[in-house]
Amino acid sequence: MARYTGPVCRLCRTEGKKLGLKGERCNSDKCPINKKRGAPGKDPKSRAGKRSEYGLQLREKQKIKRIYGMLEKQFHLTFEHAQKMSGVTGENLIKLLESRLDNVVFRMHLATSRSQARQLVSHRHILVNGKSVNIPSYEVKPGDTIEVREGSKKMAAIMGALSEVSKSGTMPWITIDVDAQKGTFVAYPRREEVTDLADVKEQLVVELYSK
Repeated sequence: MARYTGPVCRLCRTEGKKLGLKGERCNSDKCPINKKRGAPGKDPKSRAGKRSEYGLQLREKQKIKRIYGMLEKQFHLTFEHAQKMSGVTGENLIKLLESRLDNVVFRMHLATSRSQARQLVSHRHILVNGKSVNIPSYEVKPGDTIEVREGSKKMAAIMGALSEVSKSGTMPWITIDVDAQKGTFVAYPRREEVTDLADVKEQLVVELYSK
């Protein structure tokens, strides 16, 4: 299945929540969610029918996939990895998703969205422990250093994204030196630390794949 290339705001409307797919635009008045527009193809005034258990599980999986910009095969492989780890499978899934290189670049404010972070990685603007890595799904390990390649440090997109650090701060499992455009993935996040996913129910995904 090909990666979705249509209007990303349509995905947020489908899920009925902000997925953070367009960076700062998601926090502006232009966001369709703020305008309370209904899901695509549905009358905003119509009453939503009650979803089945399977429907709720499937909807939650789609939501998480869209937040992290992943294809079904990628997501399923990540879930299988989470199953093999010790601990709670759902929490392991979030840990693995948060340790993807494109996500870490986004969390470090080197990009305004995960989509933009994915492009930076793919175009070799990012180094991991001093070496170029162009695989967005690369699993970052605790202690790894992530930085912008020297020749890319004056890119307007990166400098603009870094200007938001003072406004929104950083996640507790990541450190960032704004001037050096460099940071460290200190540890895998605890589930309660991923506050912007507070309304995500990853256990529904576990139940879906367990059938």
